[in-house]
Amino acid sequence: MPTHSRFVTLEGGEGAGKTTVLNALREALREGGDEVVATREPGGTPLAERIRALLLDPSHESPCAEAELLLMFAARAQHVHETIRPALARGAWVLCDRFTDSSYAYQGGGRGIDATWIAALEHRVVGLRPGLTLLLDLDVARGRERTRGRDLVPDRIEAERDEFFERVRAAYRARADADPGRVRLIDASRSADAVAAEAVQLLRAWRADG
Repeated sequence: MPTHSRFVTLEGGEGAGKTTVLNALREALREGGDEVVATREPGGTPLAERIRALLLDPSHESPCAEAELLLMFAARAQHVHETIRPALARGAWVLCDRFTDSSYAYQGGGRGIDATWIAALEHRVVGLRPGLTLLLDLDVARGRERTRGRDLVPDRIEAERDEFFERVRAAYRARADADPGRVRLIDASRSADAVAAEAVQLLRAWRADG
């Protein structure tokens, strides 16, 4: 599976602070004169954003686990084709809030879908891995406390039970253990400034090595 050194993803459970970290990383790269494309999953293109609404809006019919996975990869395929690959081809950095690791964590760990099926979709549909993934790790109870009251109506996945998110966290940590060269674990229980500072430090080290 090919990787790209300027493709950086952020992963983590609910309330981990990915948005704050993404903004800090974007500013750090722009200060160095780099073009930066900041994007998200599911989403990142008009079609993928419409799929996002189908997946997350609690007013829509809930897809079964398999349909959820396939919709995620449909959105991801469009995202890679329309946004990520063109940006990397012109020399930009791409910062993405969630990518395929999320499918291993949420649909694999959370929903119980066999990881080999997810891997097959990753190879056939996506064909690309980030060079660096920053995993913001946070205790589920702490993350839920942070998100409480943030949204008046939580989306369909945010409304899942704690047991679901415990499985998601365990799957994320297993991904980090299996691929430490790519996935860097960050303790997200600290202040937002401390977490963002460590993320920027890791990115700068990665950029210097590359």
